[in-house]
Amino acid sequence: MKKLLSILKMEFLVNEDALKNWRVIIFLSLLSLIMIASGHATDRKIFKIAQLNDDLKMLKSEFVEQRTAIMNLKMETKIIKELSPIGIGPAKTPPIKIIVKKD
Repeated sequence: MKKLLSILKMEFLVNEDALKNWRVIIFLSLLSLIMIASGHATDRKIFKIAQLNDDLKMLKSEFVEQRTAIMNLKMETKIIKELSPIGIGPAKTPPIKIIVKKD
């Protein structure tokens, strides 16, 4: 009972061996502060990674949309349709290969 009463009165912080106890308390306090700061830094990194993953998904979908649009624009039928109002169309005769012989 006497020991419990001395702990409740915190006599261990004011007696002659108190310096050792204060060192341990300060050391444990610093460790806990470091742990809390580390946890907050980890949370910030997790949120940043989640944001970057969302941005990556958005950019990938935008890339697929743009690639699909370009593929549609490169189709021969689409090109013929776009150029027909100005009078440009596919050739009626196939191209001729010209061979130059060196003498």
